[in-house]
Amino acid sequence: MAEQNASFRMRILIISSLVAALLILVRFAFIMLSSDRSDGNPIPVPAVAERGPIIDRNGRLVALQTRLWSVTAWKPEIDDPIRTGKILGEALGEDVQAISRMLAGGSDSRFLFVKRQVSPTESDAVRALIEAGELPGIGLQEELGRHYPMKELAAPLIGHVGTDNVGLDGIEYAFDRVLAPGQMTTGAARLYGNTVRLTLDMDTQFMVERIAVEALEEYKPDSLMILVMDAKSAEILAWVSLPSFDPNTFTSSTRNQRINRPLTAAYEPGSVFKVFTWATFLDAGGTVLSDVFDTRNGYEPEVFKRYDIPPITDLANYGILDVPGALIHSSNVAVAMASESVSANDFYKSLKNFGFGAPTGLPLPGESHGLLNAFSQWSARSKPTIAIGQEVGVSAIQVVTAATTLANGGVLLQPRIVSEVTAADGSMVKAYPRTPVREVISPRTARTMLDLMEMTVSSPDGTARRAAVPGLRISAKSGTAQITDPETGNYSDERFLSSVLALFPTEDPRLIVYVVLENPQGESIYGAQTAAPMVKEIAETLSPVYGIPLAGNLVMDHPGKVKVENPVPEPLGDVLPDMQGYSKRMLLPYLQRTDIRWTFDGEGWVVFQFPPPGTPVESGMSVYLELE
Repeated sequence: MAEQNASFRMRILIISSLVAALLILVRFAFIMLSSDRSDGNPIPVPAVAERGPIIDRNGRLVALQTRLWSVTAWKPEIDDPIRTGKILGEALGEDVQAISRMLAGGSDSRFLFVKRQVSPTESDAVRALIEAGELPGIGLQEELGRHYPMKELAAPLIGHVGTDNVGLDGIEYAFDRVLAPGQMTTGAARLYGNTVRLTLDMDTQFMVERIAVEALEEYKPDSLMILVMDAKSAEILAWVSLPSFDPNTFTSSTRNQRINRPLTAAYEPGSVFKVFTWATFLDAGGTVLSDVFDTRNGYEPEVFKRYDIPPITDLANYGILDVPGALIHSSNVAVAMASESVSANDFYKSLKNFGFGAPTGLPLPGESHGLLNAFSQWSARSKPTIAIGQEVGVSAIQVVTAATTLANGGVLLQPRIVSEVTAADGSMVKAYPRTPVREVISPRTARTMLDLMEMTVSSPDGTARRAAVPGLRISAKSGTAQITDPETGNYSDERFLSSVLALFPTEDPRLIVYVVLENPQGESIYGAQTAAPMVKEIAETLSPVYGIPLAGNLVMDHPGKVKVENPVPEPLGDVLPDMQGYSKRMLLPYLQRTDIRWTFDGEGWVVFQFPPPGTPVESGMSVYLELE
């Protein structure tokens, strides 16, 4: 009897355990498979993280956040992948069969993105189909994207973000943690990143880049660089690297278009480098302006003859030259002779003090160190060869940075591309002030070099005479360098690099301009005939913008404000009207269009709008208006 009771209790225990396990399994399946479940407690949703904007020195938007929708799929709810793929493919303008295969695929993931960050038109079409019950299992997920209103302007510098809104290059990459919001939380409705203010002036950038594009068509170089820097603060005002790309569609660009050449490209500068060579020789005191050099037979000291080293020669026979004449004619022979006045060690130290052979410290990825071997590694030919701008590698940013010594009494300045970082509430996070690095040459030598460089522009025989602007004193130096053939390791007879470095006005430099053309294919290869005319056009264009007076021109001060009558607002029809000059009150009727996202920045009257006038009005579009 006892054994029967024990057996009965055992059966009851087993049955109870099986029932309990079955109930747990059923509940688990219900929770996992239910498409409309709720346990009464809302699931915490992370706050939306909005990436901070990038603006130019005047507050104009260079990169801003946009809100787009991505099309998603929850495969367990899709009963007919072929039908769903056909409907969805037609709405998105994508391959119908490819979407069907994606939805029917046997991947382990039941959730997938069908298409990331679709256009407002596409998201509206998909949303209507979802609401009509035509797309079970298909959803729309809001995502934050990035928009670049300036498109190709300074794009290699600005960089771009990936699909996940993470910086991949340029400023976007270097300041990714600054632009991205802080730690993700669920307590706030939205998180905002910091604002990065650049030193760039996008108006200056536009004008200079327009000149560069015209030169690209005329001279047909493989690439082209232009840097414009404020001579007194070392703030970079324009940064041109061509060919360029549109960061809004960076996936369709090539690697060659995305190269940030002024920062990453190292090259032999040629005769432009003589500016810093002569400054070194004059500052050391071993060479004075009245020294003369007999350049008729080239430079071939005994050590060259002993080791069968080719002599250093000039393009023409310039005869006997003093220092000003040597710079005017850009004589290789004269500067090679003058190199004997300093030791290799002193020459090396001076070039290092100018910043060559080391990065400038700009907060950007991939900056080139250039190439300047330690003097202990120099050959018998190295010192005079480096003096003429060969056997040394520089970047464009190194050259303009070194030129700040000439405009600031011999003091080298730290270059700046970012002026400040501010939080979303406007508070200062970090400022990047003017930063003197060290004194490289004496104020007297700096002044002397500016006067000598002016002679290369003002003299009829000067190599930079085509950079001359009537009424404006310009100090400049041109250069033409052979490019090394990577296959042979020797200098190419067909590929050259032409350039001009300029500072103006000579009496008190305000701007530094550096133009570099890689392998021009036009009528001339020389910097004197390609880069110099570009410097002239840049100087003529920017002088009135920056209040640099030209002799004989009347300069008037103006507060920059005018009083105008309020225009009558145009109705919002099929295209966006020109809203510049509209007050905020005049914009109120437009806000009735709730399907358009309006963003206002500032107070007063509209001074900038994006998209521009004439853009077709679409439901879901975003309109940005800047007011002052």
